[in-house]
Amino acid sequence: MTSTDMRKDAEDSGPSGYAAARLRLLTEEARSGPPRRAALSRLTDEWLTGLFTAAAEDLRGISLVAVGGYGRGELSPRSDLDLLLLHDGADSKAVAALADRLWYPVWDLGLALDHSVRTPAEARKTAAEDLKVQLGLLDARHLAGDLGLTSALRTTVLADWRNQAPKRLPELQELCAERAERQGELQYLLEPDLKEARGGLRDATALRAVAASWVADAPREGLDDARRRLLDVRDALHLATGRATDRLALQEQDQVAAELGLLDADTLLRQVYEAARVVSYASDVTWREVGRVLRSRAVRPRLRAMLGGGKPVAERSPLAEGVVEQDGEVVLARAARPERDPVLPLRAAAAAAQAGLPLSLHAVRRLAATVRPLPTPWPAEAREQLVTLLGSGPPTIEVWEALEAEGLITRLLPDWERVRCRPQRNAVHIWTVDRHLIETAVRASEFTRRVSRPDLLLVAALLHDIGKGWPGDHSVAGEIIVKDVAARIGFDRADVTVLSTLVRHHLLLVETATRRDLEDPATVRSVAEAVGSQSTLELLHALTEADALATGPAAWSTWRGSLVTDLVKRVAAVLAGDEPDEPATAAATAEQERLAIEAVATGSPVLALRAQTEPPADDTEQPPGDPEPLGVELLIAVPDREGVLPAVAGVLAVHRLTVRTAELRALDLPDGVEGSVLLLNWRVAAEYGSLPQAARLRADLVRALDGTLDIAGRLAERDAAYPRRRGVIAPPPRVTVAPAASRHATVIEVRAQDAPGLLFRIGTALDDAGVRVRSMHVSTLGANAVDAFYVTGADGSPLPGEEATTVARKLEETLRA
Repeated sequence: MTSTDMRKDAEDSGPSGYAAARLRLLTEEARSGPPRRAALSRLTDEWLTGLFTAAAEDLRGISLVAVGGYGRGELSPRSDLDLLLLHDGADSKAVAALADRLWYPVWDLGLALDHSVRTPAEARKTAAEDLKVQLGLLDARHLAGDLGLTSALRTTVLADWRNQAPKRLPELQELCAERAERQGELQYLLEPDLKEARGGLRDATALRAVAASWVADAPREGLDDARRRLLDVRDALHLATGRATDRLALQEQDQVAAELGLLDADTLLRQVYEAARVVSYASDVTWREVGRVLRSRAVRPRLRAMLGGGKPVAERSPLAEGVVEQDGEVVLARAARPERDPVLPLRAAAAAAQAGLPLSLHAVRRLAATVRPLPTPWPAEAREQLVTLLGSGPPTIEVWEALEAEGLITRLLPDWERVRCRPQRNAVHIWTVDRHLIETAVRASEFTRRVSRPDLLLVAALLHDIGKGWPGDHSVAGEIIVKDVAARIGFDRADVTVLSTLVRHHLLLVETATRRDLEDPATVRSVAEAVGSQSTLELLHALTEADALATGPAAWSTWRGSLVTDLVKRVAAVLAGDEPDEPATAAATAEQERLAIEAVATGSPVLALRAQTEPPADDTEQPPGDPEPLGVELLIAVPDREGVLPAVAGVLAVHRLTVRTAELRALDLPDGVEGSVLLLNWRVAAEYGSLPQAARLRADLVRALDGTLDIAGRLAERDAAYPRRRGVIAPPPRVTVAPAASRHATVIEVRAQDAPGLLFRIGTALDDAGVRVRSMHVSTLGANAVDAFYVTGADGSPLPGEEATTVARKLEETLRA
């Protein structure tokens, strides 16, 4: 359908004709993106102009004006209509009647309307008081009525904006910063707000306003295209949901991707992130320039008066060869020759990060346009400058982003392209893959005094997840990639081996510490064999902590750190030549004996709760106040019988207690005391609020063991009380037998979606299978639980291979049901 046909429909049929023409336009597959937005704006213009002309008795002294997004001609399928009825104030009653005849047809069609009725003086006054109104008026566009009235308002509004720029631009910058604080950064969010998040459509509009002030202008390259892509995604989101929403929710991403003809939701998110990154970088550069210009305007008159025509103050300070500081930015020296100096980009970046200053846009673009590629392998200076850049702490991030914005990173490290803007669909990760790698390097820079080779630590931090751009296990793929990258960078063969080992095993320490029995010699020996040397262990320990801290708050805690430190000490002893002792049954403490005797005497469970804390490592300062709690130790003694594990796990789930570690063993009683007692030594933490009283836990445990407490029913009832939210469908649980993980037990590993009562279901299934749980190691990362269970047969020995496989298969079937 042509625009002429749509106009004819709108004119012939009034609102119903406009609605029909609008529907046909939005369902045309051939028209999308900017053409559809422009066509929708034209169609709406013609309809509103018809309404205005038919309703207005006299077109003099009154006009209909589109503002905001509609003023820019960028109507998305569910966009608000931003309209201003402008009048000269001569006949307020006639204006009010005209407004009713305009607004009601819009509301009758179910369209969202943001409207106002003002005189030019009122519009200017409101704009002076409300920055958002001012921004909307900057895009004012005449629709109908008195063109002179609209033109005069546009002229005065623009003049006001330019005259008041020294005051209004800092106000606008603060508004953008507050919004970014609330909404986060669009380029990293899994469910981003396309409009409000930093790097979104609001920021693109703010850049237009800055340009209109004539104070500064945003970098134009790629900005219009980035803005168009975000608008295209919003259009598809409106069509997919049928709602005026700007939040790209997980459950709608596949549909939006299909609407745009993209492969999948990951491809969609990557395009959104790339566009947001362009807008964010343009915002950083523009606001920096705004600050420079406004400072210059304020200082120059006073400076000239003070100098009285004397020698001007030097504006350039050398930072490195070919690199100087000028006006708060790092720029190239006048004598710099990028075309003859391939190390200059890294030297300039390292100098900027060390000085805590931004790289100027002009310098980065000149480097990108003229610098020659580095030879292979890199010269030693290039490698040293890369290490210096990575070891500069938080300033590294802004400098790295500047290099990446102009394509210099992928020219230095071609493998970076596969991880650039790559989303991580994991609630634990708060960054894209590439930003996570830089964050890890920043965290690792804090640990360079703990290792003998800080250069290897920093480069391993930068590259540890580089395999996530390839199929399969990213650690295995990363090991292969790093061997090539490290050799290209110029590391020798021994260093390449260390770096590839660090990347291959960067998850080894935390996974082993949280999922394996550290008292088992087989556990410690396997880690020692994988690591190979004390120096590599030292590096791996620092990399493990940096990686976890850069992942997100759920990935690291004092508890995890204490487990990793314990494992490292044990592995270091093995690497030093000491053989780990075979696990022996620990002698019962006085408290454990007391609980056991009481359990035998009463024939029922008894328990005790005790807070656990961990002192800081030897090389860290003790923070003020009490040590950070690692949880609460729960000691339970219960007469030996079946069903103890599911009963305890179920009671803890009912009381909203999270299990961090758990051990279950038979206790040898003192001479003269008959009976068999199981001792459970668990570490737990309250999911919400404070811990329940020990007496209440004991009472419920007694009821669970005698069958009068319906744990499954209680958990199901609680689950039903909370409305289920739509979201991503979790992958199915997976249960495996870990090969050769222990000589004393069979290790069954469960990977599943974390949920209340998960340990209760697992314990019930293992109890039904007739196996005994010797210990278990619980690890919960975000919504994912990875739990390892050390199980034996009734005789206390590991399960035969076929029996272990059968138990694992049945457990998996139970969890999938």
